[in-house]
Amino acid sequence: MKKGLLAVIGLLLILIVAACSESESTSNEKEPQDIKKMVQDYSVGDSDDVSASITSEELIVTDSNDKETTYDLPEDEFFVSIAPFVETTHPCTNHSLTGCQGELVEKEFDVYIEDEEGNVVVDETMTSLKNGFIDFWLPRDKTYNVKIQYDGKTAESEISTFEGDNTCITTMQLI
Repeated sequence: MKKGLLAVIGLLLILIVAACSESESTSNEKEPQDIKKMVQDYSVGDSDDVSASITSEELIVTDSNDKETTYDLPEDEFFVSIAPFVETTHPCTNHSLTGCQGELVEKEFDVYIEDEEGNVVVDETMTSLKNGFIDFWLPRDKTYNVKIQYDGKTAESEISTFEGDNTCITTMQLI
């Protein structure tokens, strides 16, 4: 009877250790199921006590205790945020999803983006967010011509989506 009881206890211990190991590995996942949703939430202000910025390769989130967590961006898509302006802008390289503020808040723009082969990537009317920016996920490793129109004014620029390129475009003055 002692051998049977020891065998049962041993089996239970193995199951408990295996269950604990499984739960630890899944609870420590750092990659979100949908990085684009996280980026959008930070862009529209649906985050408390954190700051978030985005480079060409990763989302960087800093909590209220200054703990920084990074998330890799999709391998095939590049995030870029554009703040068209008439009079006021700021210099920017990597977009602060929770800090950058553009001039034209919640305004409608006609946006046209074409890649270097002449393929139309975006051709639609879009509304800037509360931060005055328009967010895009574009295919990586390409150069694009961007044309934005607002209130009879136009801004045109060339942007690219290669590693190290700017994710914050604040140079498109509407004239």
